Amino acid sequence: MSEIKKILERLRTFTVPELCDGLPLYHVMDHEIKPRVGSTHIVGTAVTVDVPSGEGGIVADAILSLKPGDILVVSGKGNCECSYWGDHRSLCAKMMGAEGVIVDGAFRDIEGCENVGFPIFAKGLTCGTAQKSGVGAINVPVACGNQVVMPGDIICADRNGVLVMRPEEALEAMAKSLDKKQRQEATVREMIETGKVMTKIKKSV
Repeated sequence: MSEIKKILERLRTFTVPELCDGLPLYHVMDHEIKPRVGSTHIVGTAVTVDVPSGEGGIVADAILSLKPGDILVVSGKGNCECSYWGDHRSLCAKMMGAEGVIVDGAFRDIEGCENVGFPIFAKGLTCGTAQKSGVGAINVPVACGNQVVMPGDIICADRNGVLVMRPEEALEAMAKSLDKKQRQEATVREMIETGKVMTKIKKSV
């Protein structure tokens, strides 16, 4: 197993809030981008798509570049008046072995998407489609949910939100998160052993 795959597997054992505790601020996408279909906890490496608002044709080309474990990040400029994703794209991405898709915008065909079960994190749901002229770029730096995402960045997403980090930040984030958790557990143990927990409970009743 490659080093990055080992890191991704370790990251799966953390929630997004726990990882946030090990990172500086401003690593999290807009709070409106939430899990809409499929697994509510995904971890993988970013394949980015930059599209003009309301244009989604090149997303289909990006799906063909996906590898197992990739997460497609669609910079839809927050446009929820049209959809950048649907059930056919979910099926194709699932067949490519991708981990999930993050859409800074809307998707559609929710019944079909639910049948496919491919994880979709998106800002909204709508019925209209986007334009399909093919304008845009694949695997370039993008802004998604007010976060800069570089191709190959690590994406960790769950019901709390979507976190973006550089691969070189991952080990330190996990180490700091574990350190905080251990310190908190030690404090709780000390409070229990010294009776401070019961004292605190009695005061709050």
